Amino acid sequence: MERSLHFIENIVEEDLDNGYKKPELRFRFPPEPNGFLHIGHVKAICLNFNLGRRYNAPVNLRFDDTNPEKEDNKFVEAIKENIRWLGYKWDLECYASDYFDQLYKWAVQLISEGHAYIDSQSSEEIASQKGTPTTPGINSPYRDRPIEESKSLFTKMKAGEFNEGEYVLRAKIDMSSPNMLMRDPIMYRILYETHHRTGDKWCIYPMYDWTHGQSDYIEQISHSLCTLEFKPHRDLYNWFLDSINPIHNLRPKQREFARMNLSFTVTSKRKLLELIKNNHVADWDDPRMPTIAGLRRRGYTPRALRNFVDSAGVTKRENVIDMSLLEYAIREDLNKIAPRVMGVLDPVKLTITNYPEGKKELLEGEINPETLELGKRIIPFSKHLYIEREDFKETANRKFFRLTINKEVRLKNAYIIKGESVIKDVDGNISEILCTYDPESKSGSETVASQRKVKGTLHWVTQNESLEVQVRLYDRLFTVPAPDSNKEVDFKKFINPDSLKVINAHVEPGLISANHGDHFQFQRLGYFVLDKDSSKTRLVFNRTVGLRDTWAKVNA
Repeated sequence: MERSLHFIENIVEEDLDNGYKKPELRFRFPPEPNGFLHIGHVKAICLNFNLGRRYNAPVNLRFDDTNPEKEDNKFVEAIKENIRWLGYKWDLECYASDYFDQLYKWAVQLISEGHAYIDSQSSEEIASQKGTPTTPGINSPYRDRPIEESKSLFTKMKAGEFNEGEYVLRAKIDMSSPNMLMRDPIMYRILYETHHRTGDKWCIYPMYDWTHGQSDYIEQISHSLCTLEFKPHRDLYNWFLDSINPIHNLRPKQREFARMNLSFTVTSKRKLLELIKNNHVADWDDPRMPTIAGLRRRGYTPRALRNFVDSAGVTKRENVIDMSLLEYAIREDLNKIAPRVMGVLDPVKLTITNYPEGKKELLEGEINPETLELGKRIIPFSKHLYIEREDFKETANRKFFRLTINKEVRLKNAYIIKGESVIKDVDGNISEILCTYDPESKSGSETVASQRKVKGTLHWVTQNESLEVQVRLYDRLFTVPAPDSNKEVDFKKFINPDSLKVINAHVEPGLISANHGDHFQFQRLGYFVLDKDSSKTRLVFNRTVGLRDTWAKVNA
């Protein structure tokens, strides 16, 4: 059954009913190239590109690159790669910097028509005159500067004749407006920074609010979709368009939707950069980061992220989506596609005393029970194995269904074994478990013993043929659902000290042929992905997510 339309789709449908023509539809995704995209951007990407698919309409990728202090071409390339990885293609690749000449001409037009002026005050003085939401602002003493003088100063600003902060261009709107953004906002400031595309051509740069709406108009975007915090900006964008007297009939229709707020994380680029600079994470693509690059390296798939965004929906009201829903989405996807293998994260030796020394069997195991056509995999079996240390206790109660002395369990895809005794080191720790096996109990055989039921099944690997690998056990980066909700408390106080544990483990030898980005389910342990740090001599696996939500009990 087809899902019902969300409210943005209903807006587009109404516009089509009221005179819009489908060929006029054009959407855009407008990131700022000052950092890596994060989970919140996934919602905006999916919203705009899915609208493009639904209506067979083009979608622009436009970089709002108005701040060369923080922007870099590496962010541009990362953003493009993220969008491609999510499965989307854009129509036109645009940059706000492409429109700097036109924006400058329009700014001169606004000065000439008395709609803008040059202010000589400092940023602190301008801020102090803004007023509050309940009290009007105060006019700048330069608000009535003669038009020709403002034009001359603006020309000299562009020519680089003044210092940073010496002058700004402000729109002349209304210092008593209830909308604080309408109180003579700054349009241009002096900034001696090299731009990643225009180089040193400009030393004055347009502010985001002056650039964004006009860029939408230049590109003839039909529906300018923004998150809710931009709703007060709508009046300003409309005022700018009214003031430049546009020649095109189609004006971007701005509508706002609720952003993606996710528990146990932060999505502020400033705070994410702070985590990097303070070495709490390695970089933008650290698997603990909520960035698309981080999620990808963690092992998340494009389909899982798209499904998650779709299940969260497009709404008008802010809400917080629980991290467990994102983790559920990746489990659902990986369950269908991830090959099953066995890996032992905390190994202890297990020796089958009655199994012939030197004998090796090649056993079979399913690659994925959800996709039987993938067939079987081959697993070597011998006398000397590794099992998980926590899967054995010398003495245990009736509810312990794993291996103990005088108790039988089945080794996955292999035989039934029985615990007999242990060998301990000088500190009293178990260094080896001795057991016996039933030769007639081989999985898949037609013997009576093979059909015998035991309550526990353990995963294992051989000692001699297994691969020793590095495993990075990633967990949530923060210990509380809303680490940045209290502005008086540093969000870094809630960083999870156990968000990363690095261990040596043993896995099936067949994984030697795995490639970077390949996913696996380590049976009974969770989902893992082969990391880019892997080499021919050392495989590195990242834990994507466990087989179940272990945080649900912690936070119950």
